[in-house]
Amino acid sequence: MSLIGNLFNSSIGRKFLMAVSGLILVGFVAGHLAGNLQIFGSPDRINGYAHFLQSLGPALWLVRFVLLAAVAVHIWAAVVLTLENRKANGATGYGVNKVIQATLASRTMRWTGVVVCAFILYHLAQFTLGVVSHDTFKGSLPAWTMSEDAREFGVPLAAKGTEVHDVYSMVFLGFANPIVSVFYIIATTLLAFHLLHGIDSLFQTIGWRNHSWSCRLRKVAALFCLLYALGSLAIPGAILTGLLKPAAGTYAAKVVATASVAQR
Repeated sequence: MSLIGNLFNSSIGRKFLMAVSGLILVGFVAGHLAGNLQIFGSPDRINGYAHFLQSLGPALWLVRFVLLAAVAVHIWAAVVLTLENRKANGATGYGVNKVIQATLASRTMRWTGVVVCAFILYHLAQFTLGVVSHDTFKGSLPAWTMSEDAREFGVPLAAKGTEVHDVYSMVFLGFANPIVSVFYIIATTLLAFHLLHGIDSLFQTIGWRNHSWSCRLRKVAALFCLLYALGSLAIPGAILTGLLKPAAGTYAAKVVATASVAQR
Protein backbone atom coordinates (compact mmCIF):
# COMPACT_ATOMS: atom_id res chain seq x y z
CA MET A 1 0.00 0.00 0.00
CA SER A 2 1.30 3.48 -0.86
CA LEU A 3 2.25 6.09 1.71
CA ILE A 4 -0.78 8.22 0.83
CA GLY A 5 -3.00 5.16 1.07
CA ASN A 6 -1.65 4.40 4.55
CA LEU A 7 -2.31 7.97 5.66
CA PHE A 8 -5.97 7.81 4.67
CA ASN A 9 -6.74 4.16 5.41
CA SER A 10 -5.12 3.63 8.82
CA SER A 11 -5.98 5.12 12.19
CA ILE A 12 -2.40 6.25 12.76
CA GLY A 13 -2.32 7.87 9.33
CA ARG A 14 -5.60 9.69 9.94
CA LYS A 15 -4.32 10.95 13.30
CA PHE A 16 -1.19 12.22 11.55
CA LEU A 17 -3.28 13.98 8.88
CA MET A 18 -5.41 15.54 11.58
CA ALA A 19 -2.30 16.75 13.41
CA VAL A 20 -0.62 18.23 10.33
CA SER A 21 -3.80 19.92 9.11
CA GLY A 22 -4.32 21.23 12.64
CA LEU A 23 -0.80 22.66 12.68
CA ILE A 24 -1.48 24.49 9.41
CA LEU A 25 -4.69 25.93 10.82
CA VAL A 26 -3.00 27.02 14.06
CA GLY A 27 -0.53 29.00 11.98
CA PHE A 28 -3.38 30.55 10.04
CA VAL A 29 -5.40 31.67 13.06
CA ALA A 30 -2.27 33.24 14.58
CA GLY A 31 -1.49 35.13 11.36
CA HIS A 32 -5.13 36.09 10.86
CA LEU A 33 -5.34 37.59 14.34
CA ALA A 34 -2.08 39.48 13.82
CA GLY A 35 -3.55 40.99 10.66
CA ASN A 36 -6.83 41.92 12.34
CA LEU A 37 -5.06 43.58 15.27
CA GLN A 38 -3.78 46.20 12.83
CA ILE A 39 -7.23 47.79 13.19
CA PHE A 40 -5.72 49.52 16.24
CA GLY A 41 -3.24 51.33 14.01
CA SER A 42 -3.53 53.67 11.05
CA PRO A 43 -6.00 52.64 8.31
CA ASP A 44 -3.00 52.61 5.97
CA ARG A 45 -1.59 49.63 7.84
CA ILE A 46 -4.49 47.19 7.61
CA ASN A 47 -5.56 48.49 4.18
CA GLY A 48 -2.01 48.19 2.88
CA TYR A 49 -1.71 44.71 4.36
CA ALA A 50 -4.97 43.62 2.72
CA HIS A 51 -3.90 45.18 -0.60
CA PHE A 52 -0.64 43.23 -0.50
CA LEU A 53 -2.49 39.96 0.06
CA GLN A 54 -4.92 40.70 -2.77
CA SER A 55 -2.02 41.59 -5.09
CA LEU A 56 -0.59 38.09 -4.68
CA GLY A 57 -3.18 36.89 -7.20
CA PRO A 58 -2.81 33.13 -7.94
CA ALA A 59 -0.49 32.71 -4.95
CA LEU A 60 -3.27 33.90 -2.62
CA TRP A 61 -5.72 31.44 -4.14
CA LEU A 62 -3.12 28.69 -3.67
CA VAL A 63 -2.88 29.59 0.02
CA ARG A 64 -6.69 29.62 0.27
CA PHE A 65 -6.84 26.21 -1.41
CA VAL A 66 -4.30 24.77 1.05
CA LEU A 67 -6.27 26.20 4.00
CA LEU A 68 -9.59 24.86 2.70
CA ALA A 69 -7.96 21.48 2.07
CA ALA A 70 -6.58 21.51 5.62
CA VAL A 71 -10.05 22.28 7.00
CA ALA A 72 -11.62 19.50 4.92
CA VAL A 73 -8.98 16.93 5.92
CA HIS A 74 -9.18 17.97 9.57
CA ILE A 75 -12.97 17.59 9.69
CA TRP A 76 -12.91 14.31 7.73
CA ALA A 77 -10.25 12.79 9.99
CA ALA A 78 -12.09 13.95 13.11
CA VAL A 79 -15.38 12.40 11.97
CA VAL A 80 -13.82 9.09 10.91
CA LEU A 81 -11.74 8.76 14.07
CA THR A 82 -14.78 9.58 16.22
CA LEU A 83 -16.86 6.88 14.48
CA GLU A 84 -14.03 4.37 14.88
CA ASN A 85 -13.73 5.24 18.56
CA ARG A 86 -17.46 4.79 19.13
CA LYS A 87 -17.41 1.47 17.30
CA ALA A 88 -14.45 0.28 19.37
CA ASN A 89 -16.07 1.34 22.64
CA GLY A 90 -19.29 -0.39 21.66
CA ALA A 91 -17.43 -3.59 20.88
CA THR A 92 -15.93 -3.72 24.39
CA GLY A 93 -19.40 -4.10 25.91
CA TYR A 94 -18.94 -1.57 28.70
CA GLY A 95 -22.28 -0.42 30.06
CA VAL A 96 -20.92 2.70 31.72
CA ASN A 97 -19.12 5.48 29.91
CA LYS A 98 -16.16 6.40 32.09
CA VAL A 99 -13.95 9.40 31.42
CA ILE A 100 -10.46 8.75 32.74
CA GLN A 101 -8.01 11.64 33.01
CA ALA A 102 -9.86 13.54 30.32
CA THR A 103 -9.89 17.30 30.48
CA LEU A 104 -12.97 19.39 29.76
CA ALA A 105 -11.27 20.70 26.61
CA SER A 106 -10.74 17.17 25.26
CA ARG A 107 -14.31 16.06 26.10
CA THR A 108 -15.84 19.01 24.26
CA MET A 109 -13.61 18.92 21.16
CA ARG A 110 -16.47 17.77 18.90
CA TRP A 111 -18.90 20.47 19.97
CA THR A 112 -16.37 23.30 19.93
CA GLY A 113 -15.29 22.07 16.51
CA VAL A 114 -18.85 22.26 15.16
CA VAL A 115 -19.34 25.83 16.44
CA VAL A 116 -15.95 26.92 15.09
CA CYS A 117 -16.76 25.40 11.69
CA ALA A 118 -20.03 27.37 11.54
CA PHE A 119 -18.15 30.52 12.54
CA ILE A 120 -15.54 30.02 9.80
CA LEU A 121 -18.24 29.67 7.15
CA TYR A 122 -20.02 32.82 8.35
CA HIS A 123 -16.76 34.76 8.67
CA LEU A 124 -15.77 33.84 5.10
CA ALA A 125 -19.22 34.79 3.82
CA GLN A 126 -19.06 38.18 5.53
CA PHE A 127 -15.49 39.40 5.13
CA THR A 128 -14.02 37.35 2.24
CA LEU A 129 -16.92 36.66 -0.13
CA GLY A 130 -19.00 39.68 0.89
CA VAL A 131 -22.30 37.81 0.58
CA VAL A 132 -23.35 38.60 4.16
CA SER A 133 -23.97 42.21 5.02
CA HIS A 134 -26.06 44.41 7.29
CA ASP A 135 -27.49 47.90 7.37
CA THR A 136 -24.27 49.71 8.28
CA PHE A 137 -22.61 48.93 4.97
CA LYS A 138 -24.56 47.50 2.07
CA GLY A 139 -22.95 47.43 -1.32
CA SER A 140 -19.37 48.40 -2.14
CA LEU A 141 -17.31 50.50 0.22
CA PRO A 142 -15.57 53.62 -1.14
CA ALA A 143 -11.90 53.11 -1.98
CA TRP A 144 -9.20 54.25 0.43
CA THR A 145 -6.28 56.32 -0.86
CA MET A 146 -3.04 55.51 0.90
CA SER A 147 -1.70 58.59 2.72
CA GLU A 148 1.75 57.05 3.16
CA ASP A 149 3.82 54.09 2.06
CA ALA A 150 2.95 50.90 3.91
CA ARG A 151 5.78 48.49 4.70
CA GLU A 152 5.99 45.45 6.96
CA PHE A 153 9.38 44.02 7.94
CA GLY A 154 10.88 45.97 5.04
CA VAL A 155 8.43 44.51 2.50
CA PRO A 156 6.48 47.17 0.54
CA LEU A 157 2.73 46.60 0.89
CA ALA A 158 1.16 49.61 -0.85
CA ALA A 159 2.60 52.89 -2.14
CA LYS A 160 1.39 56.33 -1.13
CA GLY A 161 -1.47 57.52 -3.35
CA THR A 162 -2.60 54.00 -4.28
CA GLU A 163 -6.35 53.39 -4.14
CA VAL A 164 -7.06 50.26 -2.15
CA HIS A 165 -10.07 48.56 -0.58
CA ASP A 166 -11.15 50.17 2.69
CA VAL A 167 -10.76 47.00 4.74
CA TYR A 168 -10.40 49.14 7.86
CA SER A 169 -13.99 50.38 7.55
CA MET A 170 -15.27 46.92 6.62
CA VAL A 171 -13.76 45.38 9.75
CA PHE A 172 -14.73 48.28 12.04
CA LEU A 173 -18.34 48.43 10.86
CA GLY A 174 -18.61 44.66 10.89
CA PHE A 175 -17.72 44.52 14.57
CA ALA A 176 -19.87 47.56 15.32
CA ASN A 177 -22.81 45.19 14.94
CA PRO A 178 -23.38 43.70 18.44
CA ILE A 179 -24.76 40.42 17.07
CA VAL A 180 -21.71 39.86 14.87
CA SER A 181 -19.34 40.79 17.71
CA VAL A 182 -21.01 38.53 20.28
CA PHE A 183 -20.95 35.61 17.84
CA TYR A 184 -17.29 36.36 17.10
CA ILE A 185 -16.37 36.49 20.79
CA ILE A 186 -18.15 33.21 21.55
CA ALA A 187 -16.68 31.45 18.52
CA THR A 188 -13.09 32.60 19.07
CA THR A 189 -13.29 31.74 22.77
CA LEU A 190 -14.46 28.24 21.87
CA LEU A 191 -11.71 28.08 19.24
CA ALA A 192 -9.12 28.91 21.91
CA PHE A 193 -10.64 26.16 24.06
CA HIS A 194 -10.50 23.79 21.08
CA LEU A 195 -6.84 24.64 20.47
CA LEU A 196 -5.98 24.05 24.13
CA HIS A 197 -6.37 20.31 23.69
CA GLY A 198 -5.66 20.22 19.95
CA ILE A 199 -2.15 21.72 20.15
CA ASP A 200 -1.20 19.33 22.92
CA SER A 201 -2.52 16.38 20.92
CA LEU A 202 -0.79 17.32 17.67
CA PHE A 203 2.58 17.58 19.47
CA GLN A 204 2.05 14.05 20.75
CA THR A 205 0.92 12.67 17.38
CA ILE A 206 3.81 14.20 15.43
CA GLY A 207 6.26 13.03 18.09
CA TRP A 208 7.42 16.44 19.33
CA ARG A 209 6.38 15.79 22.91
CA ASN A 210 8.15 13.63 25.44
CA HIS A 211 7.84 13.06 29.17
CA SER A 212 10.63 15.47 30.12
CA TRP A 213 9.09 18.56 28.57
CA SER A 214 5.39 17.72 28.06
CA CYS A 215 4.47 19.99 30.97
CA ARG A 216 6.27 22.94 29.36
CA LEU A 217 4.52 22.31 26.06
CA ARG A 218 1.15 22.37 27.80
CA LYS A 219 2.03 25.69 29.41
CA VAL A 220 3.13 27.14 26.07
CA ALA A 221 -0.08 25.90 24.44
CA ALA A 222 -2.17 27.35 27.28
CA LEU A 223 -0.37 30.72 26.99
CA PHE A 224 -0.89 30.77 23.22
CA CYS A 225 -4.61 30.03 23.61
CA LEU A 226 -4.99 32.69 26.31
CA LEU A 227 -3.26 35.34 24.19
CA TYR A 228 -5.35 34.35 21.18
CA ALA A 229 -8.59 34.64 23.17
CA LEU A 230 -7.60 38.01 24.63
CA GLY A 231 -6.46 39.35 21.26
CA SER A 232 -9.70 38.23 19.62
CA LEU A 233 -11.74 39.78 22.42
CA ALA A 234 -9.84 43.08 22.20
CA ILE A 235 -11.09 43.98 18.71
CA PRO A 236 -14.89 43.71 19.12
CA GLY A 237 -14.62 44.73 22.77
CA ALA A 238 -12.83 47.99 21.98
CA ILE A 239 -15.24 48.84 19.15
CA LEU A 240 -18.46 48.03 21.03
CA THR A 241 -17.39 49.91 24.15
CA GLY A 242 -16.27 52.95 22.18
CA LEU A 243 -12.65 52.68 23.34
CA LEU A 244 -11.64 52.45 19.69
CA LYS A 245 -12.94 55.32 17.58
CA PRO A 246 -12.96 55.12 13.77
CA ALA A 247 -10.05 56.95 12.16
CA ALA A 248 -10.88 60.35 10.67
CA GLY A 249 -11.57 60.35 6.95
CA THR A 250 -12.64 56.72 6.77
CA TYR A 251 -16.05 55.56 5.64
CA ALA A 252 -16.49 54.04 9.12
CA ALA A 253 -16.07 57.50 10.69
CA LYS A 254 -18.77 58.91 8.40
CA VAL A 255 -21.20 56.10 9.26
CA VAL A 256 -20.58 56.47 13.02
CA ALA A 257 -20.99 60.26 12.83
CA THR A 258 -24.24 59.92 10.88
CA ALA A 259 -25.59 57.39 13.39
CA SER A 260 -24.67 59.69 16.29
CA VAL A 261 -26.56 62.60 14.72
CA ALA A 262 -29.60 60.42 14.05
CA GLN A 263 -29.73 59.31 17.70
CA ARG A 264 -29.83 62.89 19.05
